[in-house]
Amino acid sequence: MASVPAKGVVLLVHGITVDMDEGGGMFVRLAERLTAVGFDVVRFSFRGHGNSGGTQRGVTIAGECLDLEAAVQFLQGRFPGRFSIVAASFGAVSTVLSLPWLADGLDRLVLWNPVLDLRHTFLEPDLAWGEENFGASQRKLLHDTGVLVVDGEFELGRVLFSEFAHYDPLARFLDSTVPSLIVHGDRDTAVSYEISARAAMSRPNTALRTIAGSDHGFDSREREDQAISETVDWLVGQVAPAS
Repeated sequence: MASVPAKGVVLLVHGITVDMDEGGGMFVRLAERLTAVGFDVVRFSFRGHGNSGGTQRGVTIAGECLDLEAAVQFLQGRFPGRFSIVAASFGAVSTVLSLPWLADGLDRLVLWNPVLDLRHTFLEPDLAWGEENFGASQRKLLHDTGVLVVDGEFELGRVLFSEFAHYDPLARFLDSTVPSLIVHGDRDTAVSYEISARAAMSRPNTALRTIAGSDHGFDSREREDQAISETVDWLVGQVAPAS
């Protein structure tokens, strides 16, 4: 809960293979910073992640959209009114695809190194992480066994992989008008920084904050703290002053 008069509520949406703490605890530290300046914060883990039910290979984009909807319903039941979202990496997929119905209640959106192009991230990867995890040998493993293992630890199933060809989060993001911030490292070897930069330039009410020299997920404590500060400062700056 906010430690000073509330500026609003922020929902934190994590990426794939992690949980509601987001990697090394970035969402924990972000929540602490947000509550200190007056925001309430809600975190959750998608199905198949953290302590939530379900299996890793049962994770799907459609399922994550349902989980996000449930989290928003919980948030609105406890904190009536408008809200903001911070979504990291693959968490941007379900968030952006849900913008048509989220828009009525969503004030602001922050995307951390977001997956906006599923084809170039997973199906036809052109960055090192995608080539390693979704290249020919991994796709053969998926065909033969029904599962491939991402980063040696997370089981991705056939249904999720097949969904990558059917969704276009970038188009959905560009169609939206909700004020947005993208925070992305310009040395990301997993998710394209260039796609994020072009999206920010092509879309009104969209700011880009570049974390210089950073790989995916912000690859040092200093860069993590920079991404957190950029996020908190932008959200505070977006709050309308009291009349």
